[in-house]
Amino acid sequence: MSPLKARGPYAKGAERREKIIQTATDVFATEGFEGTALKRVAELVGVKEATLFHYFKGKQELLTAVLAERDKRGIDMSSGDSVGLNALTAVAERNRREPGLTTLYAVASATANDPGHGSHAYFRERYAWLVEELGADIARRQALGEVRREVPSDALARLVIAAFDGLQLQWLYDKSVDIPEGLGQLINVLLKPAAPEAGAVGAAAPGPPA
Repeated sequence: MSPLKARGPYAKGAERREKIIQTATDVFATEGFEGTALKRVAELVGVKEATLFHYFKGKQELLTAVLAERDKRGIDMSSGDSVGLNALTAVAERNRREPGLTTLYAVASATANDPGHGSHAYFRERYAWLVEELGADIARRQALGEVRREVPSDALARLVIAAFDGLQLQWLYDKSVDIPEGLGQLINVLLKPAAPEAGAVGAAAPGPPA
């Protein structure tokens, strides 16, 4: 048997697995991931529902793969700049248009703290990456005087991420919650450099009396 023929079944299986991930991401985005969602994915892929799990160890591995695909699409859409402060409102808008994936993320992140959970490593690595990337953007802005400097950049990054997740969770219960607006307000209040004190070097001179 030639090497090409030997690799044939593996390549076909990898292609089918990728098709399942892409289809599930599309379906879950608007229809959610419970109920008949998996049946719908199987129909669109052209297989039986049970066949889906020939390509995954179980449902949790498929859900984690979908979350990773969601991240990849977000980075592709933003030309790689998906973690800076300026990109957060666009990410929030995307999440609002994909309530099923947003719900999946919220549910999985709240239950994956156990090291034995199938998504534990994904979320641990994702949060570490987010803090590093957002912290780097904040540090750059601190150096330019755009962001307050008395709080370390990684601490500010964690607070912004916590606010994002918290606002998103509230939005799942109350669609009137405006996540982009809330993030903008937080960034303006939390990160804005303090005004120079009166009499400090560089402070503006007081104007003439009214």
